Amino acid sequence: MSKKKQTQKQEKVESSSYKLNTKAVDRLVNADKKTYPKTKTDPGKQYRSHGFLDKIPEPVKALFIKFWFNGAVCFFIGFGLAEFLVDSLDLIVVLGLVIGIVTDLLVNNAFHFFAITPGSNNKWMMFPQRKFWTFFANMGYAVVITWIVAWIYSLITTALLATGLLSPESNEISFGVEPVSFGILYVAVDMAFIGIKNLIIKIIKNAKEKS
Repeated sequence: MSKKKQTQKQEKVESSSYKLNTKAVDRLVNADKKTYPKTKTDPGKQYRSHGFLDKIPEPVKALFIKFWFNGAVCFFIGFGLAEFLVDSLDLIVVLGLVIGIVTDLLVNNAFHFFAITPGSNNKWMMFPQRKFWTFFANMGYAVVITWIVAWIYSLITTALLATGLLSPESNEISFGVEPVSFGILYVAVDMAFIGIKNLIIKIIKNAKEKS
């Protein structure tokens, strides 16, 4: 092979290599200019759609989450510490504090996770904000709700004793606290307060829109 042909072959290789490098640089420079179709829904929601949980009505799902967690706290904390906390007020405070922590860290986060759209599950929470102060607000609120639930238990016991359904002679002198009834009563009182809060917010919002 002559020296001239070798030179021409080398020039062709260098030319093709230059073209490849130029194309690669162009693709890299213009990469951010390419437009991509925007998704209409949150990509994370796609993996949760068409599942069993999505077929459950939202109120049923929300109330069950509240009921289950509150009943679980009653079972593990209420029964576990009943022997150590003789004073009922101490037990109410400790139980309320734990429920508040569970509500802030688990229940509310579950509501945010299962929300179809951002904020759609706020109506099931007293403090839906994700702030530092809500941790303490939920604990204080839970203590108040737990105290009201304990008061309702006392009213039920008084009513049953008055009607003779509970007999002091048979040592049945109180309506016992257990996870199922506690979970139901706690959810009922909790949703009553949340309903009042939502009503006040709705009234204020309507007033602002009219003004």
